[in-house]
Amino acid sequence: MKLTTYKIALGLAALLMLVALGMIFTDNIEMAGPILIAFFLVLAIGFRGYDSLKGFVYTTIIFAAVTMALYYPQYFLNVGNFKLTGLITPLIQIIMFGMGTSMSAKDFVAVIKTPRGVLIGIAAQFMIMPGMGYLLASMTNFPPEIAAGIVLIGCSPSGLASNVMSYLAKANLALSITITSIATLLAPVLTPALMKLLAGEFIQIDMLGMMWDIAKMIIIPIGLGLLVNKLLSGRSKWLNDVMPLVSMSGIALIIVVITAAGRNSLLDIGALLLLVVFIHNVFGYTLGYWFARLFKMPERDARTVAIEVGMQNGGLASAIANSLGKIATMGLAAGIFGPLMNITGSILASYWHKRPPAGYVEPETEEIVRSH
Repeated sequence: MKLTTYKIALGLAALLMLVALGMIFTDNIEMAGPILIAFFLVLAIGFRGYDSLKGFVYTTIIFAAVTMALYYPQYFLNVGNFKLTGLITPLIQIIMFGMGTSMSAKDFVAVIKTPRGVLIGIAAQFMIMPGMGYLLASMTNFPPEIAAGIVLIGCSPSGLASNVMSYLAKANLALSITITSIATLLAPVLTPALMKLLAGEFIQIDMLGMMWDIAKMIIIPIGLGLLVNKLLSGRSKWLNDVMPLVSMSGIALIIVVITAAGRNSLLDIGALLLLVVFIHNVFGYTLGYWFARLFKMPERDARTVAIEVGMQNGGLASAIANSLGKIATMGLAAGIFGPLMNITGSILASYWHKRPPAGYVEPETEEIVRSH
């Protein structure tokens, strides 16, 4: 019965898409908004019925929300006199707090036990994506602030989504968690330094000011999360259950606010920016993988590095752009990168999931829970 419901949902989604395309091709694109929103929502319901498609449910809902923001931006800019962009930094701080509650001394002990893998992963993270971002920004004719946003997403650390994708891809989950944690803690220093070096020709970068802004968004919330985790000492299961939902909702809201704020710029250069971000993302996976293989890392670890490099913390990049007062321009690349990397990451993880590396052993349940 349930499977039939999901099939009906997919069929209805196909019908809605045909109607939307008909409107678009007959120059009624303004009227297609509600149909497109309904298409993504019904498609998400249909995806829930199939294990191979469940990983796309969240991203599909994000697309529905983004479509809503593009068609009805006025509802996502202000509430009374309060600008919704003011929520971005607090949301990132909440997400970083959640990351802190899921961390423990084990994450840092792992650096001592396996420093080589962590160092290679961190080096790949802060070399490949910033370099690719600068190259792509220099090759395009985007306005300076939008070009700087491409560099910014490259200079950001990996996000929590990389841990989930590493688990699905049968990669080294423990290494993934460690690289994400260390890269995030290094971001207050490395991200501003790289931005000063690579994006300085596009916009003025106040390196010390950016360091302090990122520290407030990362170090303090993660520190509080670690403290709470220590004080609760194993009695925080409810927090582990709640924080992923809070994080996903927070990222969704951030993406919607960015889309509404930067709507005009997106309509002007959206297709080209999408292509540039896609190239950035895919090259991240590819170069990350072969960078690891160059250092003769095993297949599982190479997969981990590929995912850690290719999947960036778009929420943090958005918050940095917002702290500079450039969310409508500099934040656009990050707003596109987030949903896109979830699609490409899911596809890559599904491909690798069907091809377990030699000697693969399922990670412990505790690690899986912490990765979420």
